[in-house]
Amino acid sequence: MPSFPKPTFAHTVNLSKEINALRSYRDSNPSLKIPAATANNLRMATWNIANLGEQDREDEHLKIIAEIISWFDLIAVQETKENYGHFKKIVGFAGSKYKFIFSDVAGNNERLAFIYDSDKVKVLEEIGEYAIPPSDYSDINITGVAATFNGFDRSPFLVSFATGSFQFTLMTVHLYYGDDTDPKKIGRRCLEAYAVARWADLRKKSKYTYNGITDVFAMGDFNLPKIDKNDIIYKALVKRGLQLPDHTSLVYSNISNDQQYDQIAFLPGTKSRILADGVFPFDNAAFADIYQVKTPAVFRGYIKYYISDHRPMWMELDIQ
Repeated sequence: MPSFPKPTFAHTVNLSKEINALRSYRDSNPSLKIPAATANNLRMATWNIANLGEQDREDEHLKIIAEIISWFDLIAVQETKENYGHFKKIVGFAGSKYKFIFSDVAGNNERLAFIYDSDKVKVLEEIGEYAIPPSDYSDINITGVAATFNGFDRSPFLVSFATGSFQFTLMTVHLYYGDDTDPKKIGRRCLEAYAVARWADLRKKSKYTYNGITDVFAMGDFNLPKIDKNDIIYKALVKRGLQLPDHTSLVYSNISNDQQYDQIAFLPGTKSRILADGVFPFDNAAFADIYQVKTPAVFRGYIKYYISDHRPMWMELDIQ
């Protein structure tokens, strides 16, 4: 994504005020409350932090992002750029127990990354980018989609983790977007979604799956317009067994509150582990002083530039 325009007005961030506002909003609204850490749960999240490393964020903004990161045990991050200085600062601001692992750059100069609480989560041996050999490209096809699969724009990044005796594999993705008015570009996104679905299905069926892990998740920015059985991207993503949360909350994953781009997908056998899930609309609490004196468009422009145009999506798992 091209960098957003930098706001033209000056604003001094009151860090303690902003963090207190976020915590109060999180804790005072039962439908948005993020579970506390326990020995029996895992709180994982996915967050597209817009153009991280390209937009001129101040340390105060990075600390606000780090505050939200610190509410989770494991976070997939999209749109970390080749210049990962701001990303590394966020991990440091989140606390010494947080570590990270990420991929090399691909399309749009983006890395895919995981941040994890090293006191609770251990990185296992299987790490890599999801690459499909050209000889298998013909397997990535859907009736009615005229596009041809020629590989990912940004190769999904997968890592196997363990917390206690629970072992699982996460694939983080940022699917091709293109243009919603161009059928060829929509088709390309559709085939990328199907390729992710194919990975999960083949992983489930293979007798050589690493450590016999059956709990696999595909998470990140799928550029999914809506969860609708008639939506072509949604149908491609669930075609081979992946499921999405019910999303009983009406909070969307973008700050315009009208798209369901970000998702955490799982296989049916994992559903019984899910205790709760949600989206945290930080933009409803942060920078209230700007919201009160600026137009909604100017306020959103500030949020998009200094924090993100996406909200974090989370899921709580029973790891017993």
